[in-house]
Amino acid sequence: MVAGQGVDGVAAEAAKIAGVGKVHVADDASLAHALAENVAPLVVELMGHHDAVLFPATSNGKNIAPRVAALLDVMQISDILSVESADTFTRPIYAGNAIATVQTKDAKLVITVRGTAFEKAATSGGSGTIEKVAATGDKGVSTYVGSEIAKSERPELTSAKIIVSGGRALQNSENFHTIIEPLADKLGAGVGASRAAVDAGYVPNDYQVGQTGKIVAPEVYIAIGISGAIQHLAGMKDSKTIIAINKDEDAPIFQVADIGLVGDLFKIVPELTGKL
Repeated sequence: MVAGQGVDGVAAEAAKIAGVGKVHVADDASLAHALAENVAPLVVELMGHHDAVLFPATSNGKNIAPRVAALLDVMQISDILSVESADTFTRPIYAGNAIATVQTKDAKLVITVRGTAFEKAATSGGSGTIEKVAATGDKGVSTYVGSEIAKSERPELTSAKIIVSGGRALQNSENFHTIIEPLADKLGAGVGASRAAVDAGYVPNDYQVGQTGKIVAPEVYIAIGISGAIQHLAGMKDSKTIIAINKDEDAPIFQVADIGLVGDLFKIVPELTGKL
């Protein structure tokens, strides 16, 4: 389903995705900002002809999906890692330390999906049909006021192939900018941070990787001055290669790291950056 305003181009691209059979397109001013209160009733109406609706486990998906589930009076299945059968799925619990297999008896399924757990679909080769559907209108429950969007030349965290993350050990915002960012720029990497670094005000909230931040699985994840709290590991331990730099040789991050370097990040990282 594609919902928004002026989304014909998006719908045409969606129809080309491998495996897509039909694209429902709702184009209306009430859907321009994807307000959950306006999108959810539209999804519920379409569910009369479908057995399941899947959302990415992003801020937007997690905003709309629970409302859809409530309107359908079914239990939402959150953050799935795999599809075992038509009614059985796996999902992480305890910050990813255990994987639960869940089975539902609901006739209609409302699911959020951890995107990093699945292979990306090919963006070409599909030949889906496009079907216009009527929007359900503005419910008048919420109003879009404005957006403050952080702009960056670096890759977005959830799609970056390389991520350089910094933790509380960087001590302040200036160190974060002078030590982490030059290395990220040399590697063409996205920049992430631990919750401790975000809470301390070193970087904006949208840098946060972890259970309460973004879930990432890049080719390479470089954790600098990050101790490796369980909540942070939950957001990055599926990375293909994990490189950790920390002066504490007993830091939990080394338990998941493929490559670990014990030492002073203020000496090691500038030296590493200079050699690239």
